Amino acid sequence: MSFVVGLFAAVMFALLAPALQLMARARGWTLGAVMLLAIAAIVTHGLGVMLGIFVVPQFQYWDAASIFGFCVMGYVFAFGAVYKSVSLDILLSVIDRPERRAPLSDIVERQVPALFQGRIGNLVDGGLVEPVDSHFAATAAGRTMAGRVGQLRRAFGIGDTSLYDFSD
Repeated sequence: MSFVVGLFAAVMFALLAPALQLMARARGWTLGAVMLLAIAAIVTHGLGVMLGIFVVPQFQYWDAASIFGFCVMGYVFAFGAVYKSVSLDILLSVIDRPERRAPLSDIVERQVPALFQGRIGNLVDGGLVEPVDSHFAATAAGRTMAGRVGQLRRAFGIGDTSLYDFSD
């Protein structure tokens, strides 16, 4: 029965997470999407544990938590795969056109710069880079973050992905 409680909590998460995302957009909240997912996970996990304690006579926390954690991780991985994917944005823009195709020059000249400007905007808003003349410079927080990302890449054996070559 504890597994059912974990599954029920995961279903609550799957309902609460998109509701929080919609409310955040509608009300102009400044919380990021990942923070909203974390809030949904904490709230629904807590509710699931309380439900288990009050409803299941021999509630097994780790049984419920394992099902909940597995389902939430699957949701978060799927969310992350489609959240700000440049490739999917390009695909969606091609599909949205009446002829369902776009010349490469149009994608490169119009869509890609807008996508990258959005990413730079996120970095500036996050305090990781700052505009300096016609360039961007990493802030102290940005350098710290880059160091941590480098450590994580080494820890996970992630090398240069060679997706982009910015030689200058």
